[in-house]
Amino acid sequence: MSTSYKSPLHEMASTTPTDFWNDSCSISELQYALEYGAVGATTNPVIVGDVLKKEMPLYKDRIKELCSEMKTGTEDDIAWKLNEEMAVAGAKLLYPIFEKTNGQNGRISIQTNTKYYQNPDLLLEQAVYFGTLAPNIQVKMPTTKAGIWAFEEATYQGVSINATVSFTVPQALAVAEAVERGLERREQEGKDTSTMHPVCTIMVGRVDDWLKVIAERDGIIVDPVCLEWAGVAVMKNAYKIYKEKGYRTQLLAAAYRNHHQWSEFIGADMAMTIPHKWIKRFNASDVTAEKRIDKPVDPKIIEQLTKHFPDFIKAYEPNGMTVEQFDTYGAVTRTLLQFLKGYDDLIGMIRDIMITVK
Repeated sequence: MSTSYKSPLHEMASTTPTDFWNDSCSISELQYALEYGAVGATTNPVIVGDVLKKEMPLYKDRIKELCSEMKTGTEDDIAWKLNEEMAVAGAKLLYPIFEKTNGQNGRISIQTNTKYYQNPDLLLEQAVYFGTLAPNIQVKMPTTKAGIWAFEEATYQGVSINATVSFTVPQALAVAEAVERGLERREQEGKDTSTMHPVCTIMVGRVDDWLKVIAERDGIIVDPVCLEWAGVAVMKNAYKIYKEKGYRTQLLAAAYRNHHQWSEFIGADMAMTIPHKWIKRFNASDVTAEKRIDKPVDPKIIEQLTKHFPDFIKAYEPNGMTVEQFDTYGAVTRTLLQFLKGYDDLIGMIRDIMITVK
């Protein structure tokens, strides 16, 4: 690493087209990430709950105020209001980057209610509303069958989307095609798309997680190294196809489990949303910030994964799944359940304060 850069992440952000974001709505964590070149941030129910657990003294008085202000509000109403305020606070911090890049960076993502994963109309309604919270808001919706429809409609209405609960090449391609349809409809009506910036997440670490669950469940023996590269292989294949097709959606890597899920994507025109603990690990590492996106995953790894895991084929091959199959893919259902539990935990924290407010 050159002595002119603070860390490998800072060098990557300064010298390559690869962006990184802070995977948290914590202001202190976002400020730290910005020092090293971060240009965005993301939230979800689990993240909001984790921030509250770690930083409750910063938010407890505000929650009490909301309880007083929203006298007939439910704990859900207060939780969503707090969620929105956290996103808006992050948006203010990122706004100078947003202005400087004409909307291509400097955004924070806020996630729609996971309970709407099967309801396209509710996803769209909440997405359009979230888009009014700040100019640099990006709206996360799940890559389910309902989500694919909502991505097109929200894009058409001018919302910059972030497709989440996404793990596979078929999902990433369906998202990109939906966004293209939405953008084209806007452009046909003379509406501006120049400041819009849609992204599609691939939760690379959760691809590995799911195959490890299958290996344990079914007693499958493979070289354990293979199970650390599945998500990387999926992302590299999706990126190659995105470049070939010229999609205007940017890929976004998420869900970190090892450094390959960062270092193997350096040099790509993509973003990475990285949790604070991994930002600090990567900053402290001796991994070099060299271009690796075009380096293929070892074919022997692809061969083993393909031989033993039909669910890897579903994730890796462009035609591995239909849109109708997205909702029942194992990594999708596991993540939806985690997000729903994270929301329940968040509501529980709000309820504890709400019930005891005097």
